Amino acid sequence: MLIDPTTSCLMVIDIQERMAPVIHQAEQVVDRCQWLIEIANRLEVPVLATEQYPKGLGQTLPRLKCLLDANNIIEKIHFSALSDAEPRHALQSGAYQQVILVGMETHVCVLQTALELKSQGYDTFVVQDCVSSRDPEDKAAALERFKQLGIQVVTREMVAFEWLRRAGTDRFREISRQYLR
Repeated sequence: MLIDPTTSCLMVIDIQERMAPVIHQAEQVVDRCQWLIEIANRLEVPVLATEQYPKGLGQTLPRLKCLLDANNIIEKIHFSALSDAEPRHALQSGAYQQVILVGMETHVCVLQTALELKSQGYDTFVVQDCVSSRDPEDKAAALERFKQLGIQVVTREMVAFEWLRRAGTDRFREISRQYLR
């Protein structure tokens, strides 16, 4: 199944000020998440973001936060975004059938969110080059578990090209010039 820009949303999980410094290859992951968020914004794909206990872990990194609608940044306390009422309501209030996940930590909040999304009937995609954990082995184990459970593991370019669908359009040329070189 292809990712459909009209029925999908991008969910950014817990890329926060006090979390990022301890994450393996955090700078690279944040760069890649920014790239995908910018493309989602250009293609008008909704972007939701969660913050795990922001009093303790801080807010979404400023370089990402400025790309997000403040109303779509949602505080949570559970590891799964779907276990808290506000993120669950934000997701259910949209016409989303597909949810693309990026963020931190792959084996905790991203994993538990993906499992609940799948169990609730959403087509769930985890962008492997836009997720990380403190320990690379935890990320690897989570990616393997996603595959075993039928959660799609994709790359950011796969998502972008599936959202775009075809070459030869003004939108494709604009995004290709700026992001796909």
